[in-house]
Amino acid sequence: MINRDKHSLIFPRLWQAIGWFMVAWVVIFSLLPQPPTPPLVTWDKGQHLLAYVTLMFWFRMAFAPRLYWISFLVGLGTALEFLQGWSGYRDFEYADMLANSTGVMVGLLAAATPLGSLVAQFDRQLTIWMGRWSKG
Repeated sequence: MINRDKHSLIFPRLWQAIGWFMVAWVVIFSLLPQPPTPPLVTWDKGQHLLAYVTLMFWFRMAFAPRLYWISFLVGLGTALEFLQGWSGYRDFEYADMLANSTGVMVGLLAAATPLGSLVAQFDRQLTIWMGRWSKG
């Protein structure tokens, strides 16, 4: 099994920055009055699930495996739901919190499969490409 610890990555800050960008994207789109609907996943709960599967999957690959990432992402989904309810233009829904939390768990499970080495594979490939590029 490949060690996906952030210390085994050559470019951990790149992959972590992408993860934080994804968090910012989720926060912004969660708080917009009229967020765009993605063409492939039009069901609201499916969007929540997919967003949090993606976040947990990515965080598990790009950061050291820690339980606080689970807590952070579940807490983020819960906090955003409360902020939506307080906004006056979005709705608070327990079902959305459940979809977010389920997405975190599914993302964690997905990262435990062979797919969980994708960032490490991209990281190694980027190292190869950069080596070839620097040689001219």
